Amino acid sequence: MAAVAYLECTRCGERLSAEGPQTVCPKDGGVLYVRYDLKAIKKSFAKASLAGRVPSMWRYAEVLPDAEPVTLGEGFTPLLPSREMPNVLIKDEGVNPTGSFKARGLSAAVTMARHYELSKLAIPSAGNAASALAAYSAAARIEAHIFMPKDVPMANRVECESYGAQVNLVDGLISDCAHIVAERKGLEGWFDVSTLKEPFRVEGKKTMGYEVAEQLGWDLPQGIIYPTGGGVGLIGMWKAFEEMQQLGWLGSERPQMVAVQSTGCAPIAKAWDEAKSASEVWANAATIAAGLRVPKAYGDYLILDILRKSGGVALAVTDAEIMHALRHWARVEGIFAAPEGAAALAAYRKLRASGFFGPQDKVVLFNTGSGLKYLDVIQGETKAVSPTKSPAARAIGGIIGPY
Repeated sequence: MAAVAYLECTRCGERLSAEGPQTVCPKDGGVLYVRYDLKAIKKSFAKASLAGRVPSMWRYAEVLPDAEPVTLGEGFTPLLPSREMPNVLIKDEGVNPTGSFKARGLSAAVTMARHYELSKLAIPSAGNAASALAAYSAAARIEAHIFMPKDVPMANRVECESYGAQVNLVDGLISDCAHIVAERKGLEGWFDVSTLKEPFRVEGKKTMGYEVAEQLGWDLPQGIIYPTGGGVGLIGMWKAFEEMQQLGWLGSERPQMVAVQSTGCAPIAKAWDEAKSASEVWANAATIAAGLRVPKAYGDYLILDILRKSGGVALAVTDAEIMHALRHWARVEGIFAAPEGAAALAAYRKLRASGFFGPQDKVVLFNTGSGLKYLDVIQGETKAVSPTKSPAARAIGGIIGPY
């Protein structure tokens, strides 16, 4: 594993020591990136050295912090070729511990929390990050204090309680949960592991970028479609691509990064359409995809910058489109995706229809979690849309219709 050289503010470039726990830049509140001496690492860390390593995110130990991992086997998830669409691959993060990509970031964050001898961690969460923090905190014997909207999927609440976390249900959104953590953390002695409020969740999430590159033989795809609430996965992958270029593993090529949101909460997509460098708070956020219900991402300026640099785009899809994609993936691909993940398929359909991606473009769609975490949500939505079973559609003489 690598010694952290320093932490760097993504706004002003200020360098901070990683000897003790840090949150955000004290000068301007900018997100902190973990930096390593990649020139030194390059001398002994080659792509060929990955052969035979443990199939988890910790196979990339040389570009992860030098600390004993708190691991449950997260990472190195399958990259599955679509059975329906040529040149489309599905990165299935639903097979991670606690059923989502959040396991990566919280494994890294809790690893460093234990390294720093922190005893109490707190998080505001739309659901899956809470489950992951609760699990990894249990493994590390650290207190976890969870703040979630009271309407989170039932699985998230039950998981957190089962892991022994202190669960607080809030009548509001994740932003309301974040305000509570910010107000009470000093008094309660909590260390805040909110999205991008500490530097190591990005380090766990960046391993998705390393995996996509390795699993594709170091030939990056034309595009990556990523469901975006807080956007840490997208930010982390972009950081990974930059690191791999410095290691000599990649050239300057980059995928077109696509951020997909729900029309019920689309601050990034709105800012993109208005050519702004930061988003505004989304009022009355509402969507079945709980992980996309983030009224304002703390790292919005990073997300929008990545989209511009990569030639990507941000767009929003409706909840109806999400549910249709969810059912379609299950029936055609055998993948029971989270609503957030299904949004990636809905977005791909729109981007193909608009010509943004062509049939020859290799595109990776991220399913960020398992549909098993959303059984109550999916069942409720299915009943609302289809209270009775409709006849199967048949194609007759070029006309498609129910009979």
